[in-house]
Amino acid sequence: MTTKPAVDGVYRYDFERPISELNNRLAGLRKGGSGSGASQAAAVKTLETQLEQLKRTVYGGLTPWQRVQLARHPLRPYTLDYVQLMMSDFLQLHGDRLYGDDKAMVGGVARINGYKLMIIGHQKGRDTKENLMRNFGSAHPEGYRKALRLMQLAQKSHLPVLILIDTPGAYPGIGAEERGQARSIAYNMREMARIRTPIFVCVIGEGGSGGALGVGVGDRIAMLENAYYSVISPEGCAAILWRDRAKAPDAAAALKMTAKDLLGLGLIEEIIDEPLGGAHHDPAAVAKRIKEACVKFFKSVDSLPVDELLQRRYDRFRRIGVYTTLTALPAPNHSASA
Repeated sequence: MTTKPAVDGVYRYDFERPISELNNRLAGLRKGGSGSGASQAAAVKTLETQLEQLKRTVYGGLTPWQRVQLARHPLRPYTLDYVQLMMSDFLQLHGDRLYGDDKAMVGGVARINGYKLMIIGHQKGRDTKENLMRNFGSAHPEGYRKALRLMQLAQKSHLPVLILIDTPGAYPGIGAEERGQARSIAYNMREMARIRTPIFVCVIGEGGSGGALGVGVGDRIAMLENAYYSVISPEGCAAILWRDRAKAPDAAAALKMTAKDLLGLGLIEEIIDEPLGGAHHDPAAVAKRIKEACVKFFKSVDSLPVDELLQRRYDRFRRIGVYTTLTALPAPNHSASA
């Protein structure tokens, strides 16, 4: 399991080390290389071409585990980053009206291209202090209750809902269990199946287990290219199956957790492209793509009767996991034919 940091904070992982080293050489040459202006410009051009080719080679052949690492990159945009990049008039709403306000789950009303909507999503922190406040993006029961409260408010106000998923999983601590973590997730899933307003879900980073499913029932499910969506983390799976967390890369491959895998299995409807190296290399471009996908979906269901929308949502999830079994034919009776 390769988690050793690379040369700098942007190119963080071992598989990015050649890119980091070439990028540093290019930065040094631009800063003040030797030689004439013409020769320096030519050298810069050559390195830029090499760097672009190297990025395409490395990022074009990512393993599932490497995509998991990119999904966890500390510079990757989070929900509030996307709110700032693609929305206006955002008014954040707080609290579950029962216990408290979970800062790992954020939400509020906003506008996208003139559409009024309700935005809900997991939120991680950028440093240790903020991560402790946000609980590393792992919501408590009050976070899921807040999310459902906002969805019910959206239903009452005839607002579509956009949900951004980015969590390693729901918080598994004693306090969360005492306050009904499992029930809050199950209740959300049941209620989301019948929320009478369009719901667009996008996995923007980690989509871990029930923590993701607790806000993951929607009419259309999209994923960013380097996000993952899985019943368990690769490390957790490896610890259970092999009693060795170092087997996480093998688990990531076996779990079929990448966007490409899930699209092929029919569990999601859309993959939203990221720039080479991940969403943190151009957050504005990724925000624009999410916004376009979201608005396109909302427009497509504008005139759809609500009952039909709910039936489609129901049918969508009923199709998941359906399979057929081929029953072997009886062996021919050769003695009878003779």
